[in-house]
Amino acid sequence: MFQLFNLIEIFSSFLVMFAIIDITGSIPIFLSMKNQGKAIKPLQATLVALALFVIFFYVGDAVLRLFSIDAPSFAVAGAAVLFILSLEMITGHEIIKNEASTSGASIVPVAFPLIAGPGAITALISLRAEYADLNIMIGLLLNILIDFFVIRHLDKLERWLGNDIIYVFRKFFGVVLLAIAVKLFASNIPIVFGSK
Repeated sequence: MFQLFNLIEIFSSFLVMFAIIDITGSIPIFLSMKNQGKAIKPLQATLVALALFVIFFYVGDAVLRLFSIDAPSFAVAGAAVLFILSLEMITGHEIIKNEASTSGASIVPVAFPLIAGPGAITALISLRAEYADLNIMIGLLLNILIDFFVIRHLDKLERWLGNDIIYVFRKFFGVVLLAIAVKLFASNIPIVFGSK
């Protein structure tokens, strides 16, 4: 086990996942949901995201096959959620109604697809071809800790950034999120229909 421990692999795995999860870029999204009255529980959100990552890392293909879902179809579904969320940010209108739930927005869309999205899950699985599982999992855990810290301290980040900056960020990242959703959709929809 200790022979597999490699700081370079841990750091590389951490950087790849950090770039794709992009938790700092999601701050305006979280604040937008918070301002709409959607509760976000940091511990619940990050634990659910971690569980999704671990499940898909080890048994992802089997889980999708169990429901007769292929990876591209899964990615298209995630793109649809991101698309709706981006429209909310850009237009300032709530599309997904805030239903009464003990989890609020912690599971959807925070845990999935904002943290454990199709792109992040795919990247995590692809790292197995390059690095040892132990190092990938440590890199993932470091990311989850940062995610928890960011969500936990949203109020402080909001005060530090200020309303004007947050407003600009929200519109900007809404467009970025829209572009990510379109790219995710465009790259996977031909595969979905091509496989029929």
